[in-house]
Amino acid sequence: MTNEVGEPPAELKSPKNWIIGDPLPTEKLEGQLLKKRFALPIFASDPLSSVAYAPQELLMILTIGGLAFLSFAPWVALAVVVLLVTVVASYRQLIRAYPSGGGDYEVAHRNLGEKSGLVVASALLVDYVMTVVVSVASGVDNIISAIPELNPFRVELAVVFVIILAAVNLRGVSESSRAFAVPTYLFIGSVFVMVVVGLTRTLLGDAPVASSAAYGVEAESLGQAAVILLLLRSFASGCSALTGVEAISNGVPAFRLPKVRNAQMTLVLMGGIAIVLFAGLTTLALVSQVHYAEDPCHLIGWAECATEPQPSLMAQVAAATFGGSSVFFYVIQAATALVLLLAANTAFNGFPLLGSVLARDGYAPKSLSTRGDRLIYSNGVVILALAASVILVVFQANLTVLIQLYIIGVFVSFTLGQTGMVRHWLRELRGLRHPKPRSGTSARSKATYRADADRAPLTRGAMVRALIINAIGAAMTAVVLIVVTVTKFTHGAWIVFVLMPVLFLLMMGVHRYYRDVEKEIEVDPTTTFGSAGDHAIVLVGRMQKPTLKALDYAIAARHDSLEAVHVSLDEDETKRLKKAWAKQNIHVKLRILSSPYRDLSHPLIQYIKGRREEFGSEVVTVYMPQYIVGHWWESLLHNHKARRIRQKLMLVHGVTVALVPWLLDSSDLLYGRRSRPLPGQDRRGEPVRPVARRPLESASTRRGGSAR
Repeated sequence: MTNEVGEPPAELKSPKNWIIGDPLPTEKLEGQLLKKRFALPIFASDPLSSVAYAPQELLMILTIGGLAFLSFAPWVALAVVVLLVTVVASYRQLIRAYPSGGGDYEVAHRNLGEKSGLVVASALLVDYVMTVVVSVASGVDNIISAIPELNPFRVELAVVFVIILAAVNLRGVSESSRAFAVPTYLFIGSVFVMVVVGLTRTLLGDAPVASSAAYGVEAESLGQAAVILLLLRSFASGCSALTGVEAISNGVPAFRLPKVRNAQMTLVLMGGIAIVLFAGLTTLALVSQVHYAEDPCHLIGWAECATEPQPSLMAQVAAATFGGSSVFFYVIQAATALVLLLAANTAFNGFPLLGSVLARDGYAPKSLSTRGDRLIYSNGVVILALAASVILVVFQANLTVLIQLYIIGVFVSFTLGQTGMVRHWLRELRGLRHPKPRSGTSARSKATYRADADRAPLTRGAMVRALIINAIGAAMTAVVLIVVTVTKFTHGAWIVFVLMPVLFLLMMGVHRYYRDVEKEIEVDPTTTFGSAGDHAIVLVGRMQKPTLKALDYAIAARHDSLEAVHVSLDEDETKRLKKAWAKQNIHVKLRILSSPYRDLSHPLIQYIKGRREEFGSEVVTVYMPQYIVGHWWESLLHNHKARRIRQKLMLVHGVTVALVPWLLDSSDLLYGRRSRPLPGQDRRGEPVRPVARRPLESASTRRGGSAR
């Protein structure tokens, strides 16, 4: 609903709209969908930004064995690049086959079964949270590398950045994509220029030299088995460059038409840029002789290791290439810090979308499938921000520790997703037909399928090629999953293997609950409803305007019978109420219920149950006044007895509760208006006009003339 100028009505606005903007109507949803140039910074900022820390982690692990082990770095980096190419090619097939937004979860759920799907979902949920945590921690790390004085405020900075990211995303996909486009493209351009300049200087005989090149490294004594393990661990750390690749397959619904083609092109573009930047930065780090140790004090010759934070690899390479006090150095650091912080945006888009799919399938609370004022799944954004903030505080935003919890989840989803795709193509080849929505496909999936005009039927040859690509992807990611698990488990990754089963069990429990509720409330041939009789009770505390308004509403509803009920806690107060009732000349019977134990709800419930035993399946409506206030602190000043009574009345069969609001003067802050006059206050609770009905205080003849 909008007014004449296309703005939402005032009653739909709230203080939160100052931060996230005015509510958007549903018909604006298409305008919130992404063009390719905006989709790249939204969905690809995580894998693109990972080049800022993936080479650093790869080289850092190798230096544990000494500087000689850096000779293995090109081969380890090449293995990471090959894996990245394979994963990108594999996800192109997945996007085409399953464009509804479920990604690996939907593939595993449909092809490998419910439990496999939930394993993938739990892995992705953990990975999205860790994406925010690691990206923000890494961004703060780069800021501190440029401004070391901020080191004592590391955790506070990290939490503030998470809050800012959540606020920007709550404004909607379209606006957040514009906010993130400039820093992402600035990072890509600046790092590319740095790599070109650094390698050009090297070819001209003036290779850049990092500040840490003069430091040696205290090497650990390693056996043959430990050497292999070290190389595998370095490869596992370098594989953090692959995180976020799956986000595009989860976010296909956010693309403009043709969705599949646009998503595939964005995925390929992201993969190509990530490979160039990762390979270029790793090469430049080796050329400039960056020595980055897991423990800074293992750097021989650096006396300040215990008092100053170790500059990041990106900072050292930028300083070696452009000079530590040059404008280009600060541009690189600012762009890196920004894109690392914004890399968390990949998770802020993927997590809510996955949550909405899980909620649609009944594995997550339904609130996760509800679009907020800005047409995004705002509840998912808030939950992600809270979870990431807690982890940052617990682990003190320490990147070295947090990186160990990373990428486990993503390779679980990679492996199961690609395995599911293999089974999908085998099924399609057996049928020799293009995949179509099955009977279990959601309406949303069918709509997406119909809308994509570019999804032409695949030939048998194309299916075979897709099968081969996904089979290679499944095999390679399975091997990497084993490597990552073995090398990172004792360094903290065990926490992920605890969280994933917890999430798995929670999702199974939620699904079981929804299933049981659905079974309980479905129509069956045995349950019948045959209510007879309609009695109204107005709950009276003191003689006040809200009480008279509730009484007026009850009279206007024209129930079969009506009475006012007062639960007596104090005899003097009850006497005053009787006098006021008589003075007002109200033609409705006032019934007094005694409460020796000063409980308001028990006597009322017992009285209602007694009536139902006497009159059978009678419907009893209880009218209760309720104050509406404009300030949060006002609710603390009013007692909540009415709420407690209401909660207990809702548990009584045959009872419905009608809340009659009384708008206090402060409520104009919420609704832009002041309290209304009491309806019918000039008639003291009597009907507005004469009606053909029995006097309320007389006996009813509907039930054989018995008094009611």
